Amino acid sequence: MTGSFEELIGSDEPVLIDFSAEWCKPCKKISSMLNQLVDELEEDLLVVKIDVDKNVALKKKFKLEAVPTLMLFQNGKLLWRHTGLISAPEVKNALRKVM
Repeated sequence: MTGSFEELIGSDEPVLIDFSAEWCKPCKKISSMLNQLVDELEEDLLVVKIDVDKNVALKKKFKLEAVPTLMLFQNGKLLWRHTGLISAPEVKNALRKVM
């Protein structure tokens, strides 16, 4: 990932941030589900995985108290946020509502 986080989320293209941690088993499930989901979605969507243990400033900025946390941004605005396990159909429905 090049550029700043603000540039990334400021994009016209929707950006789904997967805040996770290496030690988190549910994060691994979410990550593989998101990979499949991106292939299925027809919309342009960028998915970026960010390790909260390596990015403490972002963890503090967004008050991330648990992982996995998914956050969808577009044009610098937070459109959707979810913490904890979630199914692929639930993510699809949430993305379709806000995109």
